[in-house]
Amino acid sequence: MSRTLERVSTGVSGLDEVLNGGLVAHRTYMIRGSPGAGKSILGLHFLTAGIDAGEDVLYVNMEEPVAEIEQNAASLGIDTEGIEFLDLSPDSDFFADDLSYDIFSPDEVEEEEVTDQISERVADVDPDRIFVDPITQLRYLSPDEYQFRKEVLSFMQFLKERGATVLFTSQDTPSTPDDDLQFMCDGVVELNRQEEGRTLSVPKFRGSGVRDGSHALRIDDGGIEVFSRLVPRQHGAEFTAETISSGVPELDRLLKGGLERGTVTIITGSPGVGKTTSGIQFMKEAAGRGERSVVYSFEEARSTLLHRCESINIPVREMIEKGTLAVEEIEALQLSATEFAHRVREEVEENDTQIVMIDGVEGYKQALRDTDSDLVRELHSICRYLKNMGVTVVLMNEMRTIVGEFRLTEAGLSYLSDNIIFIQHLEIDGRMRKAIGVLKKRTSDFERQVREFRITEYGVKIGEPMDGLRGILSGSPTWETGNRPTAANLPRNQQPLHHQESPHRNGTPSDRENAPRTDGRDW
Repeated sequence: MSRTLERVSTGVSGLDEVLNGGLVAHRTYMIRGSPGAGKSILGLHFLTAGIDAGEDVLYVNMEEPVAEIEQNAASLGIDTEGIEFLDLSPDSDFFADDLSYDIFSPDEVEEEEVTDQISERVADVDPDRIFVDPITQLRYLSPDEYQFRKEVLSFMQFLKERGATVLFTSQDTPSTPDDDLQFMCDGVVELNRQEEGRTLSVPKFRGSGVRDGSHALRIDDGGIEVFSRLVPRQHGAEFTAETISSGVPELDRLLKGGLERGTVTIITGSPGVGKTTSGIQFMKEAAGRGERSVVYSFEEARSTLLHRCESINIPVREMIEKGTLAVEEIEALQLSATEFAHRVREEVEENDTQIVMIDGVEGYKQALRDTDSDLVRELHSICRYLKNMGVTVVLMNEMRTIVGEFRLTEAGLSYLSDNIIFIQHLEIDGRMRKAIGVLKKRTSDFERQVREFRITEYGVKIGEPMDGLRGILSGSPTWETGNRPTAANLPRNQQPLHHQESPHRNGTPSDRENAPRTDGRDW
């Protein structure tokens, strides 16, 4: 019969999540990492969490003086009041005093003195939590490795018998590795500091499962924050698999009604073709239903995006003021993919967000601090999580060419998508035009014709099917014999879009009649 293990918080919420609830009480754990990785800061979090829980805590500092520890903690906003210290750090008197033994060959006299001090202080404080920083200082007080290991094991056993939960740091160097300490303790938390950013992993944890892999770590005002990797299967919500409209009748017709909730749509096309505008059109319609959407902009300044949308009759500022839209500009190299995934998860779970747009995939890969393989894996996790939560996902994928041979995606992400919409620049009779079509729709049928696409001052406008044109996906289509349209031989409602354009500011009657709906909407 299994029993529930008592847990104690590390003081870092993200780390408790990685450990599935925190450290197991009355056991010993090692924090390892390079200088500056954050080991001592993590120990401070562990002790202050104990104070918050009404426990007695002890900091055994064997290297850094108490004054410096308190100063560094204050700079991060960590309050050390209530922490008991046992200061075993060396001071200048160590070299000035007339020692009774050789300082370069420490013997049992100094070792016994240190262990006696620790035993007396532990008996005096009777702490629930103990942090030793670093325990490898005991190595220099032992005559050999055997005695060091024996001393550490005895020390840990003594502390555990007192009912304490123990955290200690190690200094791992090529000449003195800490492999032996990893075998002695109940768990290991490893902190890494690399060019891509800080990470945390838990290679060993007795008595419980943990979240595997590397998790993002940030040291900022307030101390350490850990962002655990997103595990999609651990999240889900009930939702109705209904179709959501774009508000543009012709676009809905291409999609046989619109996009389904809980699906991933890739809108792909060359620069400036209208991908972002088309995606925000779904958000504009969702705002009319009182639903919240969010745009994560990796490739465009927030101010530029807002100005551009307002110039084509999308009232983004009103939507933002009413809370139905959020636009977040992601600065380059400020976040890891795991941190970004955490931000998306917070947005969805705290604000009940229904549509998430990532604009765009290439910008996502360039702006976040990870390898390509990690970025694609994390993007896959984000999309799976959002689908499980019933959120509609729109990914913008930019093709590098303006016209020419069509390629589905540059990033090889088509396997992520339930729907693929393409918008293509065309050169027809010496004029630049645009076409839109649907290449894939997993949940229903779709219109297999290509329509002309245009962005006007009234918003997105989609024309009739471009019948008679061949080679559209090549970027240089040609008319079939006898099918070239002219203004003279076509009715007004079937003329090509460029024949309907008007030099007048208010546009043509056709523009106004077919503009996306704006009346009666509570944005």
